[in-house]
Amino acid sequence: MHRKLLQSDIFQNEKLLKIFMYCLLKASHTDYKQLVGMKVINLKPGQFVFGRSRAASELNMKESTVWKYMKLLEDLGSISMDSNNKFTVVTVDKWGNYQAHDVEEEQQNNNKRTTKEQQNNTNKNLKNLKNSSSSGSSQNDVIDFYHQNLQVGVSSSTYVYELIDHWIKDLNSDLVLAAMKLSAKKEKKGFDYTEGILKKWVNAGVQTIEDARKFEQSFKNTGRKGTKKRPSKEDFDLSE
Repeated sequence: MHRKLLQSDIFQNEKLLKIFMYCLLKASHTDYKQLVGMKVINLKPGQFVFGRSRAASELNMKESTVWKYMKLLEDLGSISMDSNNKFTVVTVDKWGNYQAHDVEEEQQNNNKRTTKEQQNNTNKNLKNLKNSSSSGSSQNDVIDFYHQNLQVGVSSSTYVYELIDHWIKDLNSDLVLAAMKLSAKKEKKGFDYTEGILKKWVNAGVQTIEDARKFEQSFKNTGRKGTKKRPSKEDFDLSE
């Protein structure tokens, strides 16, 4: 909540401020239909259905105390109340003024949080990948190779690190690294091409570097039109 709007002397009373904040948090942000018993209540932005018993429980105050301060807020012109024998509809006066400031501050805070959380998530995923013990130090090789060869010019994405983690766990880091090297030779940036290679290997039952080498040799020995193609050592050098 924007502090300047709440710095009036009337809000120096701690309980009064607490109850007014409660009203602001409860107020609807849009037109809203609420069922109370067998009656549908049409609420406007800045309104909510108030019950002193529930409010007392949520605020950890006595019902009489809550009602006293609600009436005080009404006398001060901060809220208005429309009551019957079953419920009360509370309207926060000038609610839009508070909301405008609140939205602006919340957007700024969300932008800061989102940027920080994205960076933290990326760092966390990197740390998890590098600390994984399925294939020892080659986990670091996978991430380092990706950064130096495939991620250049491509936006960093938490999702990519999750994919890399998935493939390392599903196969092993040596095979993931080998697939990345094939991608780098083709100058394919990002992870899509590498993932395509890994999917092809899985379908072919590849489990080791030697399996991958034999598969690639068999695949490349036959050209697109079924003609024999003389392989080079570079085509099958997956471990370097």
